[in-house]
Amino acid sequence: MSRRVAVIGGGITGLATAALLADRGDEVAVFEALPEVGGRAGSWEQDGFRFDTGPSWYLMPEVFEHFFALLGTSAAEQLDLVRLDPAYRVYGEGDPEPLDIVSGREVAVATFEAREKGAGRTLAKYLDSAKEIYDLAVSRFLYDPYVTWRGLTHRDVVRRLPQLAKLLLTSLSRHVDARFRDTLLRQILGYPAVFLGSSPYDAPSLYHLMSHLDLEDGVLYPQGGFTQLIAAIERLARERGVTIRTGTPVAEILVDGDRTTGIRLEGGEVIEADVVVSTADMHHTETALLPPEARTRDQKWWDARVASPGALLLLLGVEGELPQLAHHTLLFTKDWAAGFDAIFGDEARTAPRVPDPASIYVCRPSATDATVAPPGHENLFVLVPMPAAPELGRGGVDGDGDAGIETAADAVIAQIASWTGIPDLADRIRVRRTISPGDFAADFGAFRGGALGLAHTLRQSAMFRPGNRSKLTNLFYGGHSVLPGVGLPMCLISAELIVKLIDGDTATGKLSEPARAER
Repeated sequence: MSRRVAVIGGGITGLATAALLADRGDEVAVFEALPEVGGRAGSWEQDGFRFDTGPSWYLMPEVFEHFFALLGTSAAEQLDLVRLDPAYRVYGEGDPEPLDIVSGREVAVATFEAREKGAGRTLAKYLDSAKEIYDLAVSRFLYDPYVTWRGLTHRDVVRRLPQLAKLLLTSLSRHVDARFRDTLLRQILGYPAVFLGSSPYDAPSLYHLMSHLDLEDGVLYPQGGFTQLIAAIERLARERGVTIRTGTPVAEILVDGDRTTGIRLEGGEVIEADVVVSTADMHHTETALLPPEARTRDQKWWDARVASPGALLLLLGVEGELPQLAHHTLLFTKDWAAGFDAIFGDEARTAPRVPDPASIYVCRPSATDATVAPPGHENLFVLVPMPAAPELGRGGVDGDGDAGIETAADAVIAQIASWTGIPDLADRIRVRRTISPGDFAADFGAFRGGALGLAHTLRQSAMFRPGNRSKLTNLFYGGHSVLPGVGLPMCLISAELIVKLIDGDTATGKLSEPARAER
């Protein structure tokens, strides 16, 4: 029987959920507050430059492949994916030369060995463990809605309980530091915690599995940028009859007893629905869209949560070439611990600031993709982790953001210029936009202005993370605030978990892919 489904939010989770439900015959409508779909995976254009405004790493390709297969297609049919070589470049503070990281076990082992005697053999063992835990996570954890404990009692999990317990109770930083001496190698293995909205000092060492992805599996890029991924999922949703309404904020989720009856838009229009799915930030959904009696978690619960860090983003259009930067480039400070303390520690709560110098991520998609910048120019996306502090102000275009944000951006540009040997970088900038935690809070209703929802600490991972069901029987949650977590692959899995729960399916594995005709 066809159900009327209202989906709040037109980011990747909302679009993916809509496509999967419509493919099963449901009547689905998506309501997006912003003028364009994509959410955090948005796009911005000016003067011939086109910027992705969010995710920029294409990892876990099998998750994307599985999602597309559920809709009878493939990543190859929907996207033009290229493998990055090097996967990324690393500048360590004070190091005379950068270090290029090329994916593949053999070359990664050689790279580590050249930097630290014996580190190659140690990395090989580290990657063996990373792959084992990654495979276990995909097969037993990520697709589990944790409605029951059944998945955790599977023999594959039970026989690894001592190993898993140690990995869960040891921080990623301690796990890495016990195996490697070289500071830069430690940082390379610890930095993936940032992509999980956490710190290597707080993230469980279970997440060393991330190193399987970049060091062994490989880093891909969709030509045209990540907006092409959003466009592909939007296209698949529309082909299945999904209605998508942009510039349409939702004001309220309507409640009758233990059920929702639909939503009310800001203009007053009421949309009746048999099922409501909110892929907006969970804190915003519960505190702004639901009455107190219908909320699954109270403010006391939220006060005890750890938000992901905020982010200062710089979108820079630069004249001339920048060969000093790879497609992905990381800049790591020597005082690594102090930097994370400034983002997550007491200072972040009492006197928040953008760290200076900072550990910085720079994406130069124009190294791979000619469509993102005019000829003879470069496109830079810069991310600086910072406290989740909307009170520090908002960004703007061409220096028009709040003074503190723009001053911090100037310092970041100067640091990149100095560390990477581009002394005239600031003078060559032709387009500039800054985005700050204040923008994340205003545009996405982000919890405390964080860039990535809830941090992946032990208490906010797997079965301890908020689930996809609410206390209302027909209201479901998706996106980075809930299971399974942060990142584009996790958002696609989140969409699948919602479909399973709506169907009453509490199985711990993936949905079965439909058979495809021979081509």
